[in-house]
Amino acid sequence: MLEVRDLHAYYGKSHILQGVRLQVAAGECVSLIGRNGVGRSTTIKAVMGMVEGRGSVRFKGEEILGLATYAIARRGIGYVPESRDVFPTLTVTQNLELGRKPGGRAHRWSIADVFALFPLLRERRDTQAGVLSGGEQQMLALARTLMGDPDLVMIDEPTEGLAPRIVELVADLFREIKRRGVALLLVEQKLAIALELSERLYVMGHGRIVFAGSPADLRANAAVRREWLEV
Repeated sequence: MLEVRDLHAYYGKSHILQGVRLQVAAGECVSLIGRNGVGRSTTIKAVMGMVEGRGSVRFKGEEILGLATYAIARRGIGYVPESRDVFPTLTVTQNLELGRKPGGRAHRWSIADVFALFPLLRERRDTQAGVLSGGEQQMLALARTLMGDPDLVMIDEPTEGLAPRIVELVADLFREIKRRGVALLLVEQKLAIALELSERLYVMGHGRIVFAGSPADLRANAAVRREWLEV
């Protein structure tokens, strides 16, 4: 579904991404892990057209590198930033309505579906998003993205700053979203969560992929964990 080849990106004169290669298949959960500052967030921003890149990014067989962000979103890629970016003065329901794609075609997700998947949001449907907890805002950002009916959702640090109970709830939500046929690309700091949820993992170091494999492969590779993941 998503195929990234030889992706390079710069911030000024700094060469951040140095030939990144990764793939995500339909309905698959893939995690991109590594220490802070190695280019994980830049990778998904470049896929989303938010950072200028060169190389190749293909989605469903179509080259999308160089397209505007809104055009990439309309092709079926959703993006949840680390900052969550909810509309604080609007209610939960109003935020969800803003996530709908234009056009009259039927979507996989309705507000009723989203509230069934996120019962905490149903309870807070008339609450302004700005007063929600961090975990509730994370759920709202993800739910709003689903309202756009994506085939792939890229999520930046989905469990950062969340209480352990909420982390487990978010993990359960990811399993259900994947069960419904939506692929996930997670930029995740917590190795345990990435190992638990993902079919495959990529480890980044210094702007490039230094490991690609299954959770079992990574568990068996102490050298990679020691050099690129452990503090």
